[in-house]
Amino acid sequence: MAVPYTKGLHEVAAGIWAWLAPDGSWGWSNAGLVTGQDASLLVDTLFDLELTREMLTAMAPITARRPISDLVNTHGNGDHCFGNVLVPEHTRIHAAPGVSRHLVEDESPQFLAQVVSVDLGPVLTPFITRAFGPFRFDDISLRTPDQEITGPGTLTVGDREVHVLPLGPAHTDSDVVVHIPAAATVFAGDLLFIGSTPIMWAGPISSWIAALDTIIALDPDVIVPGHGPVTDLDGVNEVRAYLHHVDTQARTAFAAGIDWKHAALGMDLDRFASLRDAERITVTTYNIYRGLDPDLPQAAMVDLFTGMAEWDATRGTGSPQAGGVVNSGWSISRSQEPSG
Repeated sequence: MAVPYTKGLHEVAAGIWAWLAPDGSWGWSNAGLVTGQDASLLVDTLFDLELTREMLTAMAPITARRPISDLVNTHGNGDHCFGNVLVPEHTRIHAAPGVSRHLVEDESPQFLAQVVSVDLGPVLTPFITRAFGPFRFDDISLRTPDQEITGPGTLTVGDREVHVLPLGPAHTDSDVVVHIPAAATVFAGDLLFIGSTPIMWAGPISSWIAALDTIIALDPDVIVPGHGPVTDLDGVNEVRAYLHHVDTQARTAFAAGIDWKHAALGMDLDRFASLRDAERITVTTYNIYRGLDPDLPQAAMVDLFTGMAEWDATRGTGSPQAGGVVNSGWSISRSQEPSG
């Protein structure tokens, strides 16, 4: 079934809906609803209360008859969790270990509200405004998960079985996918970015690729990504190819003694140059380097966002080097890439 990439609720299989939020860039995330005979399961909430309220209102004709018994947060980024407070009090919230800590300590609404309200300089301020300015964080009270997903499990939603599979660390240290076997449908969270650039906050990249291989082995017909349009196995394979492409170049740069910021700046994006938010390659490269060199200091969040803002200013849309390879002192040609 072809699912149009338009904002709102779309039935992607019998009794299963995806909430889509174009254009899928920073903060514009997807969610989902899985219904059973007399209950439903929500997959993720959204980045702020207004967006989540809009989604829950659109779902209300369904959930009035099938109340939301369970919510699965696919990982701990705020654009998949900050709306948790709006689900009914009786709803059980499931997530992998680490999500609660991340929401409280690393990416709280209060932190983001402060970040978007202060002057961070001529490069970082406009980048942060573009990424997070459309959202409101100052009225959010966190509701953290109360059920930990420590291994593969099954949730019973009315008369329907829903499988939850922890596949992190990958995009984050706590990635989970939701699989509805009888409907051949998967909600992949941010293991999949379709039409925009994946970002690896945790890794290792081999674990992310292994997670994608697990999704491929499930052989779903319908896959709802964390960002972007509904896809199929071709979309999974394209994200897999991107990760392999970046990993190959990062390892080559690391072996040549190039620091991570210059490595990211000099990478040839090849066929992935058209993906939105290409600056995210900076964070992914840094975390590949961390895997190769355990002594590499932990970068502060502001340093990672500064690196992305600098990359965007140099090579992003509208820059003189948009889509090309900047002269950062190194580059890798496709003929230099190892096969595999």
